[in-house]
Amino acid sequence: MKIDGNEIRPGNVIEHKGGLWRATKIQHTQPGKGGAYLQVELKNLIDNTKLNERFRSSEKVERVRLEQRDFQYLFADDDTITFMDQETFDQITVPRELMGDDAVYLQDGMGVQIEFHEDKPLGVALPETVELDVTETEPVVKGQTATSSYKPATTDNGMRVMVPPFVNTGDRIVVTTADGAYKTRAES
Repeated sequence: MKIDGNEIRPGNVIEHKGGLWRATKIQHTQPGKGGAYLQVELKNLIDNTKLNERFRSSEKVERVRLEQRDFQYLFADDDTITFMDQETFDQITVPRELMGDDAVYLQDGMGVQIEFHEDKPLGVALPETVELDVTETEPVVKGQTATSSYKPATTDNGMRVMVPPFVNTGDRIVVTTADGAYKTRAES
């Protein structure tokens, strides 16, 4: 679908210079001389390179619609991750690089969304939060609870998270997948 260059919004996927790019940031600019334009920061969906481009309202760009399907995490090898389609029960194997550091959040049976363009997987979207078990943390130092200080903790997937002083080894916590930060204690 063709759109005007000034209609690009963050999150849109466009076809540009022979590749697929996701708009991450936009800024409308109106210089003193010449016409207004849209400064767009783009991220390549294939190789993760970044690009800054200017688009004028008179330019047309091809907006790409990605297909999103629900999958369930099955298992991971050294360099691949296997998921199962929730509707057809077909299995798909994707390279570990597609997820990057987010692969640490995967848990048995976890539901994820995978984005496809022409049946090629481009990205894996995790749930907003995951529950993890605290395997190791320091004991509370008396008097330290008066301030809002945090202490380091190690979770069952090997992550290090800063947690409040009342969290102990063996507790189950909720962590946000966007930044790996402690959110709350998990309800029993």
